[in-house]
Order: sequence, then structure tokens, then C-alpha cells
Amino acid sequence: MTLIDNADAPGKLFPSDTGNINAVEPSPQASNSRPFGSRRLRDGHTVQFQWFYTIVFVILHLLAALAIMPVFFRWSAVAVFLAMCWVTGAWGVTLCYHRLLTHRSFATYKWVEYLLTFFACLSWQGGPLKWVGTHRLHHAQSDMPGDPHSPRDGFCWSHVFWILHSSRPNEDPMALTKDLQKDPVMLFYDRFWYVPQFVAAGVLFALGWLLAGGMMAGFAWVLWGICLRTVLMYHATWFVNSAAHTWGYRNFDTRDDSRNNWWVALMSFGEGWHNNHHAQQRSAAHGMRWFEFDITYWTILLMQFIGLAWKVVSPKRPEAKLAAP
Repeated sequence: MTLIDNADAPGKLFPSDTGNINAVEPSPQASNSRPFGSRRLRDGHTVQFQWFYTIVFVILHLLAALAIMPVFFRWSAVAVFLAMCWVTGAWGVTLCYHRLLTHRSFATYKWVEYLLTFFACLSWQGGPLKWVGTHRLHHAQSDMPGDPHSPRDGFCWSHVFWILHSSRPNEDPMALTKDLQKDPVMLFYDRFWYVPQFVAAGVLFALGWLLAGGMMAGFAWVLWGICLRTVLMYHATWFVNSAAHTWGYRNFDTRDDSRNNWWVALMSFGEGWHNNHHAQQRSAAHGMRWFEFDITYWTILLMQFIGLAWKVVSPKRPEAKLAAP
């Protein structure tokens, strides 16, 4: 099995540095007056509270709590929940949005890329251009003023509050996605990313009703497979931004606060080995020591074995003398 021994140095964002990083560098604002719900960040920018996203966020969490009530418990719903976590979280967000589209850690057929992007849209974490651009901006400004979600602006900010506020006035993630903007399918996904979730909800309700014993089973499949799954995958992803920049150990001396965190890695299908990732951003493997299990990397290797992946970027392993956690 041939791997590319070409994991990039920390300064490299993605295969071709598209976009203008300087165009999104923050600059302080002079005014101290802030509308209700706004927040002033350490770089001087004021961001506005977004009520629509907050209302959707609260409703989703309430529906997720409803899922665990005994009246909606079905083992079939639990199975749907686990399957949807894998499809949308492991294949969609981690494999597709992050390692494929953002960092091009491997190559695959376009039809595979488009199918994985469909799964990623089911995560309801935004369209591919916005997700990828925001993450590339995070790497460009990691834990510095201008990072969209650094714990240096507050742990809760890095975990969830950044989602509930507007972007900085001169923050433009789209400037870093010129490569994806050349693909009309990606532009289509980015415009209608929220639609597949509603389609999936209808399909799960119908299948639950038909296969698992009536209308209540249909509701159970939706609550577990859509609401609870979406919320838990939200927090699994957001813990990479918050916990994996706060707690854990470091294999590499990077310029940011990134950490390797085992429980975040378990929740996020290998993304918690975050210090490794910040040191070698294009590496397909985030786990780089024998005990750093990274199921997404093994998925990429399986794809390579069956001919669905190639140009897999291999890591440069950390020194053996480094201390264990």
C-alpha cells in the first residue's frame, strides 16, 4: 500500500493556498456601544447575536431531550441513531468536510465526494463552502485574534456561542474556498445544504411507521435519528474547538493551544488528536502514536484498499521520546 510521505508543515493550509488571508485579518473597532446580545471579542470586533439560529438551536435541544423519554424509546430507534451518527458524523463531517474537502488528505472519485458531501449536509453544520472556509480560517489564525472559535475568547464561545453570533465584519470564509467554488455541485450543496435533513426526517418517519410499529415508532425514529443525533454530533464537533484547545497533551510544539484529547477523539471519530492535526494539517492520520486510535484514518485506508481513495497523505510520526499522556 503506497502512501504519500508529504504531510504539510503547520504553515500550509490546504493543497493550494487560494484566497487572500490578509483580506480576513481583523482590525479593532473604535466604538464601545453594543446592541443587545452583541459581544465584543479580544481583537476589538463586535459580533451580533443571531436570534434565528439561537431559536433553532434551542428547539433542537428540546427535541433531543424529548427523544430519551420512555414513551419514545425503541431499540430500532437507537439503531437508527447509531447508523445516522456514523453516516453524518464519521463519513460526512470528519471524513468529507474536514479531511477531504478542507485539507485534501486523500483523493477520490467525484461521485464519492458528492455522496459524502450529501451525508455532511445531513449533519446540519452548514454548507461545504462555509464549513471549509471557516475551518481554513481557523488554521490561518489559530488561537490568535481573528480565530473564529478560540477558547482564548472564552471556552463557551469556542464551543457554541460563536455559532450563535454573526461573523466578524471583515471575516470572509468564502475567500478561502476558491477551489470549491469552481465546482457547480458544491455551489448547489452550499445553497441548499439544509434540505436533505428534512427529506431524511420524512423518510425516517415513514420507515419507522411501516417497519417498527406505527406512528409513535415513526416519531421515535425522527427524534433519535434526526434531533438527538444532530445535537450530539454538534457537540462532538464543537468539543474539538473547545476541549481540544484546552485539555490534553502535545506531541508537537505548535504556535497554538491545540491538544490531543482521548475522549474528544472517541466522540469525533479521531478528530480529538488535534495537536497532531495542527502540526501536520494535510495528514490523513490524526492519531500518530500507537495508542492514538483514529477510526477515520482506518476508513481512508479501507477506501484505498478497495480502490476508492488514492494520494493518501501519510504523517510524519512524532518522536518516540515524547512523554505519554
